[in-house]
Amino acid sequence: MDAQLEQQLSSIIRKVQSYHPDPDLAMLRKAFDLAHAMHKDQHRRSGEAYLTHPLSVAEIIAELKLDIPCLCAGILHDIVEDTDTSVEQIREMFNAEIAFIVDGVTKLSKFAFNTREEHQAESFRKMLIAMSSDLRVILVKLADRLHNMRTLLHMPQEKQRYIAQETLDIYAPLAHRLGIYWIKSELEDLAFRHLYPEDYYQLADQVAKKKNERERYIQEAISILEGKLVEHDIRASVTGRPKHFFSIWRKMRNNNIPFEQVFDVLAFRVLTGNLTQCYEILGLVHFLWKPVPGRFKDYVAMPKPNGYQSLHTSVIGPYHERVEIQIRTVEMHKIAEEGVAAHWQYKEGRVAPASEARHIAWLRELVEWQQELEDPKEFMDTVKVDLFPEEVYALTPNGDIKVLRKNSTPIDFAYAVHTEVGHHCVGARVNGSIVSLKHQVSNGDTIEIMTSPHAHPSKDWLKFVKTSRARNKIRHYIRSEERERSRTYGLELLDKEFKRYKINMRKVTKSGELLRAAQATRCQSVDELLINIGFGRIQPDTIIRRLAPGVEPRAEGEGVVEKVKRVISRKKPGIAIDGIDDIMVHYSRCCSPVRGDLIVGFITPGRGLSVHTSDCPQIDHLDAERRLDVHWNDEDKSATRPVTVRVNCTDKPGLLAGISQCFTTCSVNIAEAHCRTSKDGRAVNTFEVLISDVAQLNNAMSAIRRIDGVTSVERVRS
Repeated sequence: MDAQLEQQLSSIIRKVQSYHPDPDLAMLRKAFDLAHAMHKDQHRRSGEAYLTHPLSVAEIIAELKLDIPCLCAGILHDIVEDTDTSVEQIREMFNAEIAFIVDGVTKLSKFAFNTREEHQAESFRKMLIAMSSDLRVILVKLADRLHNMRTLLHMPQEKQRYIAQETLDIYAPLAHRLGIYWIKSELEDLAFRHLYPEDYYQLADQVAKKKNERERYIQEAISILEGKLVEHDIRASVTGRPKHFFSIWRKMRNNNIPFEQVFDVLAFRVLTGNLTQCYEILGLVHFLWKPVPGRFKDYVAMPKPNGYQSLHTSVIGPYHERVEIQIRTVEMHKIAEEGVAAHWQYKEGRVAPASEARHIAWLRELVEWQQELEDPKEFMDTVKVDLFPEEVYALTPNGDIKVLRKNSTPIDFAYAVHTEVGHHCVGARVNGSIVSLKHQVSNGDTIEIMTSPHAHPSKDWLKFVKTSRARNKIRHYIRSEERERSRTYGLELLDKEFKRYKINMRKVTKSGELLRAAQATRCQSVDELLINIGFGRIQPDTIIRRLAPGVEPRAEGEGVVEKVKRVISRKKPGIAIDGIDDIMVHYSRCCSPVRGDLIVGFITPGRGLSVHTSDCPQIDHLDAERRLDVHWNDEDKSATRPVTVRVNCTDKPGLLAGISQCFTTCSVNIAEAHCRTSKDGRAVNTFEVLISDVAQLNNAMSAIRRIDGVTSVERVRS
């Protein structure tokens, strides 16, 4: 086994020597010796020595032609997580550079997290922050993930699917964003194989059957194009290849078409010597074969944020087959294949000069935008949005280019210009014409944002903005505004209650008594206390009992607390909230939750707790900081809640009576009914019924479905 490990190390050394004139092989050997000693008794699920994995990761790093510190970090990347070695020890034995990369890659496995989602989010957040300082962190992580995906068959099936989905959601888009397309393509195909094995092997079989035919077609098309280039005295190389499996399958699924109808499964690449010839070749290609309208993209004039440059066009090639052709210079091709990694390769003893930092400016912005997101699900969702590969390019009136996500709006553009421009946006002109704020931006649009100092973000904007920057800035503004409103409202409530008990607010504030009372309720400051009172998390009488125990209020009629308690006692909420008592509760009309539904709660300023079903689409637009874990309690099980049920059926006599009888049999009271018929003999009946729990609702709906003439029954959510 040691002989095999030595062979792997020798392979790495040969690769390094092929691109590095004077590598520090002693340091590489030192990293190998330490990893060998620490991983000596560890094995992979395949039965191989564990060290085969870190060495395989280092081989992938060598394929990227990266420097010695990066290679050492690849060999040592699991040593902190899986052995007793600390980051500090690596720093002492090697240097701060290697220790930083290893620390950035190391998962947060030694900390306790409530959920796997929280663990994933915090590990990825840690890695993002580290890679924004040194991109080699993510290059090592991508190499690690690629080798893990290559050997995923040895993992339990459930874990295979989880890792494959995470790869498809995060790591493949990240490789795409960094411009390392060969890693991106391989990660996608490997994830595809584990997530959809039947589709994968069926597609592989279909592609294999046409292999000879495809190769003949590629050679014929290359011959035609090369002949045209020679005719015009242009020196260039032409290659052709089929697109990777996942790309073909995604097109089949998105367009709902079989493999035989996926026409542009072939891609040709033309490499030439200079920029001028790229456009000359494009003209020849369009003269030779008819271009497909709307399929030309000029990434030379408008490069992608990661530095990718190329001309893309789709044409109707020989035998009326649609093919994609990419035209670029040799230097552009190097960046296209190796992406940002090309800027971290060995170059006369230097790495990543400051002038090349523009290629990862988007990464630093991503880290900055995610700082305020505490909810793990919200964090991961916005990261996935930011890694989304499809982009549009829009211009300011001065000609500055802003890169946005596909289907972005003028509001997204406004926030891309500046946060304050977004906050005060009231309208937009696109190419000189006033458009709606929901207007979808297209490539090449010139956008002028109209602002007003009195304007401010609307919560409705969250329903249609696309970029995480805009979404996070809007949420942050709304959260700040709600906190300020809650503070004002909380101050008003507490002041009224203090007056009833003849407590001098200024005096208890100045003496520090109010702060101590706040801290006793786990608030760090008086402001935080007031905000919690305004949100309804803390009732004012809780503070009164701490400041003036046993003191009776003035008899001035019913006070605020009594009013709240009267409301609560009149209408039992049936909701239990962990750690909070006597909070006002209202059920959201958008989803009308009933007992038995999975539910979540959100604190609403001045209204207490709003209860939603856990699958309510509206909760995506609510502030995650105001979310509370809630559940149905055992009190007041007889209480009913209104639910809307829609029944689609044929229009025939007696059917409505049958539906009504089903509700009656299931002890469901109909509060309201609307019936509508159409000329084609169909009827739509909408009922508002009073339901005690989900089981009762399901029984009633099942009974109605069995009626002859009923085509569908559904619970309606607004």
